[in-house]
Amino acid sequence: MASLAALALSSCGALVDAPSSSSSVAASDGASGGADASVAINATDTACEVAKTDLPGGVTTFSITNGGSQVTEVYVYDGDRIVTEKENIGPGTSYDLTVDLTEGKYEVACKPGMVGDGIRQAIAVTGGSTELTAAEQTAVDAYRAYVQQQADATVPLVQQLRDAIAAGDRAKAQSLYAPSRVGWESVEPVAESFGDLDPRMDIREADLEPGQQFTGWHRLEKALWQNEDLAAVVPVADQLLLDVKELAQRVPNAAITPNSIGNGAKELLDEVATGKITGEEEAFSHTDLVDFKGNVDGAQKAFEVLTPIVQTADPKLVTELTTQFAAVQAALAPYADATGPAASGGYVSYDTVTEEQRRELARVVDALSEPLSQLGAAAAGQA
Repeated sequence: MASLAALALSSCGALVDAPSSSSSVAASDGASGGADASVAINATDTACEVAKTDLPGGVTTFSITNGGSQVTEVYVYDGDRIVTEKENIGPGTSYDLTVDLTEGKYEVACKPGMVGDGIRQAIAVTGGSTELTAAEQTAVDAYRAYVQQQADATVPLVQQLRDAIAAGDRAKAQSLYAPSRVGWESVEPVAESFGDLDPRMDIREADLEPGQQFTGWHRLEKALWQNEDLAAVVPVADQLLLDVKELAQRVPNAAITPNSIGNGAKELLDEVATGKITGEEEAFSHTDLVDFKGNVDGAQKAFEVLTPIVQTADPKLVTELTTQFAAVQAALAPYADATGPAASGGYVSYDTVTEEQRRELARVVDALSEPLSQLGAAAAGQA
């Protein structure tokens, strides 16, 4: 695992964010705050200092600087709902996170070490309108329909996975495991906004906190590939089925904006960099490339629905993202393996991918990461 981490750090800048000169400049002016302005967040190992806690509604850029010694992440919460987030902010580095906030009470949470509930700071937003232009409404409607489609398609696949586990059919359950995750991987930022679902459904064993129960897909993955008694994890499969059904039911009420669609696309690519390329996501099944494909496809769909909006504001960004998405898809294509074992999900097992090949995958993901980080702001008219 240490060698994999070293590989990722050396080959993929998206794993932890490199220093951002624009963030450093913005942070110095963080006290101004407000719509179309920058608000500094100084995240350390012991504090989460938000320069301005009373904000006008509208688009705000949080200029985050990690002044601590640990990798951190920053979330904006509306109650239990995650409005936006940025993970894997390395020590001494910065990141600009643009978000469109309507009137209400929120919390900013900094999570040093990326664990726990975080160090929280309350913020209040007054004013702001939820009215969208016709083009923005079209983008939101198209993306919500996509998320609903992916969530709905996940339910019968998890049902089949659950039934195979209950029947003790390990080979069939293994063949269903990776396909059952594709929909989730393609819309994960929306699913994660329902904060109570994500830890039940997608927690990895390595990320468990003391006393936290190991449930969801990865608990089933371990049982399937470590030859555990499948009867013991039928209740886990039952709960996962209930959770994916709940996800599908909640999509119509999910808070989706052009800005959140763009930020979500970047979050999906971060998922590739921090979990798939390192091989940490599917530690037992090694079906990481199936997840990789789901993340990239979901990010590309987000870009596609936003293209008519961003084309007007920043046509060069559209051209760059179109080129870089094509490069990532081309780099992934050689690993497709429709003739391989059913349990592979249509891609080669990730443990057969060499370190040199992983570096090349990391390189193309990294090349997409930087322009994709601009998508949320461009969609919010901040190009």
